Amino acid sequence: MENREALNTTKLNRMQTGKGFIAALDQSGGSTPKALAQYGVQENNYSTEEEMYTLVHDMRTRIIKSPAFDSSYILGAILFENTMDRKIDGLYTSDYLWEKKNIVPFLKVDKGLAEPANGVQLMKPISNLDELLTRAVERNVFGTKMRSVIKEANAIGIREVVEQQFAVGLQIFNKGLVPIIEPEVDIYSPAKEESEQILKAEIIKQLNLLDKEVKVMLKLSIPTVNDFYKELMTNPHVVRVVALSGGYAQEEANQKLAENHGLIASFSRALSEGLTFGQSDEDFNLKLEKSIKRIYEASIL
Repeated sequence: MENREALNTTKLNRMQTGKGFIAALDQSGGSTPKALAQYGVQENNYSTEEEMYTLVHDMRTRIIKSPAFDSSYILGAILFENTMDRKIDGLYTSDYLWEKKNIVPFLKVDKGLAEPANGVQLMKPISNLDELLTRAVERNVFGTKMRSVIKEANAIGIREVVEQQFAVGLQIFNKGLVPIIEPEVDIYSPAKEESEQILKAEIIKQLNLLDKEVKVMLKLSIPTVNDFYKELMTNPHVVRVVALSGGYAQEEANQKLAENHGLIASFSRALSEGLTFGQSDEDFNLKLEKSIKRIYEASIL
């Protein structure tokens, strides 16, 4: 137990003070076909779910094993459950990330979004959460991620999203993991700025209710008003505030991120943009290296 606590302290310090960003490699069942299509693997290239997951694991393995995927730039990586249960060179993916790359592993735990109500989409119930968290601890995962979506500046809906996120987050923290709380504001929402104002107030309210020792991370859409989440970064409960790309292309996401000091990237699509199955390893690694360096530069301002 002491060793695990020492290890977690090392990972916590890295997440709190390290320079770099988080790579989101956590596309799940619904978004995997899109991720594969972006990579140049169409749906007619696989016929079963198992084949699909094997192909996406091959893609993630190629990214993780690339010399460009380096801890000088990348602090952590978020995995999908199926990826956590698979191996890279004989090691479970999370162990490979930490032992071979010195990159902190996270796990996506949500089961997708509920139907829209009150201008938001809450998380679906996570039926096997306790068992999943136990497995994550066994696999030396440091933290988790879970996503809700806010589409309208609806005070009731936004409060429900934040309350649900923090309630599940507390369950995760009590299992010895650090939750990434992700109430995403839709970047195309006409009420994005107003939604962010309500969201920040609700987050502060929930942070103030936490016991002293509780630590969380926040994953938020890049705000409309630059440096809007600055005060969340200094809250004693908050390990780090990270940003999702939310549908912005990489260049625009980097530009917006750079204008928000202290906010670091946790990009998915924007990270893997331009990577394809048919590229030679040299071209693949070169493209990934350029993307990683650009995202890193936008994250350290």
